[in-house]
Amino acid sequence: MYVIVNQDTCIACGNCGANAPKLFGYNEEGLSYVKVDGNTGTKKIKRRFRDDLLDAYDACPSLSIHISKKPFQTGNN
Repeated sequence: MYVIVNQDTCIACGNCGANAPKLFGYNEEGLSYVKVDGNTGTKKIKRRFRDDLLDAYDACPSLSIHISKKPFQTGNN
């Protein structure tokens, strides 16, 4: 699984970091990003983080977390 955060729609609520702190961090504006690849959606998320990722996805009120079976194209954040 690959993941990316759409920072244009992120409302900086903190739910993703609360559910998956090893996967999500926050920039200086408080917007979420994926730690493992700098929010490019190009590095596969390890299986051991799958449940946390899905919890973060479900908890995102702005639907800003996007999950794919294939890598995202660079620049789609």
